[in-house]
Amino acid sequence: MELKTENKKAKNIILGIISCIVIAMLVWGIIAVSSKKDSEESGRESIKTTGQTKASKEDLTLNTGNIGEGELSTSEEKTEGNETDTTKEEAATDITSGESEGSTTQIVNHGTTAAENAPNPSVTPKPENPPLEQSTTPPETPVQPATTPHVETIDERVNRIVSSMTLEEKVYQMIIVAPESLTGQGRVTQAGQTTKDCINMYPVGGIIYFGSNIVNEAQVTEMLSNTQKYSLERTGLKIFTCIDEEGGRVARIGNNTAFPVKTFSDMAYIKGEAEAYNVGDTIGGYLSRYGFNVDFAPCADVITNPENKVIGTRSFGTEPGVVSSMSLSVAKGLKSHGILAAYKHFPGHGATMGDTHEGFAYTDKTLEELIKSELVPFKSAADNGIDMVMVAHISVPKVIGDNTPSSLSYRMITGVLREQLGYKGLVVTDALNMGAIANNYTSETAAVMAVKAGNDLLLMPKDFKAAAGAIINEVRNGNISEERINESVRKIVRAKLYL
Repeated sequence: MELKTENKKAKNIILGIISCIVIAMLVWGIIAVSSKKDSEESGRESIKTTGQTKASKEDLTLNTGNIGEGELSTSEEKTEGNETDTTKEEAATDITSGESEGSTTQIVNHGTTAAENAPNPSVTPKPENPPLEQSTTPPETPVQPATTPHVETIDERVNRIVSSMTLEEKVYQMIIVAPESLTGQGRVTQAGQTTKDCINMYPVGGIIYFGSNIVNEAQVTEMLSNTQKYSLERTGLKIFTCIDEEGGRVARIGNNTAFPVKTFSDMAYIKGEAEAYNVGDTIGGYLSRYGFNVDFAPCADVITNPENKVIGTRSFGTEPGVVSSMSLSVAKGLKSHGILAAYKHFPGHGATMGDTHEGFAYTDKTLEELIKSELVPFKSAADNGIDMVMVAHISVPKVIGDNTPSSLSYRMITGVLREQLGYKGLVVTDALNMGAIANNYTSETAAVMAVKAGNDLLLMPKDFKAAAGAIINEVRNGNISEERINESVRKIVRAKLYL
């Protein structure tokens, strides 16, 4: 019994010793394996670092070269212009790792290895999307599409100017006066402080000059230059500087011997359109040089009454077609120098008896008769865009129905000239201080009638301040719409912007 017990104890001791030996061997083996692994890892890191340095020095790329026994595909290796330094370094790391393992790796599909996604304990794992290096170049500012600055159209400019004007300023733009009327002085031959003060107070649209205002070249040039400057300072617009310079017996400058200009005979003796153009071209040249911009010419009257003495040889004759073509040629010559022409005297002074300067004048023709003859040149004016038409104080009772002068008649100006003939330019009255008007109407009544009839410009009211005041009151009382005033002023401003 005791022997059996002793044997059992000996067996347990032996088993314990064996277990200790086994455990010791296992521990030693683990330590050895771990040391070997650390040694290998250290070696590989050394090799990798050396390979990276070598790759950097040789400017290694992914376009050529061998890795072990594998070849790089050169036709599809490059990306489109965005390869970074980080990508190059990673490629060098992969190449170095392949060399250290001595394995043969085939590069396929744009430089991606077949084993790229397989775990490899000998290669340091890479993040799936390695961060790109920060660029030191500041990001480019996005290019904004070029914007074309808005260019103000002529209509927009006209509307802007008109909308900035007071009612009083607009009404005064519709009035043309003589310099004596404006300043309250006697004979005016210069424009100084008095003219400036009066333009500031009454910013009229135009001034008409006569022979008494014109002395010599230097004097008239300075006078008009100063006047133009005062108007621009006050209104921002040029002023109409007007004159009657038809050539022949009505020529304020041509008939003044102090002016070295070419003169002409009356228009009845001008032959052919070329000669008519030369008249306009010559007159326009010297008017522009002295500072004028409006010429109340040509006479577009067709002489149908041989007893007519008011117009006579001032007209181009008795044939409507000839008068039309000759008048147009003169107007073109004037316009070539920037001078606005005004056809006169609608509806035609050639058939009248009497002189509207002194008093009543009329024609007993019907509208149908006028259209066939006297109105032909004015239809040409409408068709050819003539800048102005002057309306005479002629009564046409068989058209109007009474003796109202055409210059104050809605039927003649709006009904016939504008609507029937199609004229769209500026309409100006003949002088409102002439006997046919002044002997029968007050300045206030004539002015209001003229505006209601459709005139844009009122020439020489007998009392221009009273005329302007009456128009302003009619607008404020609602008898004339302000839009009616705006309609005329828009045309005036448009014409002045082209001067």
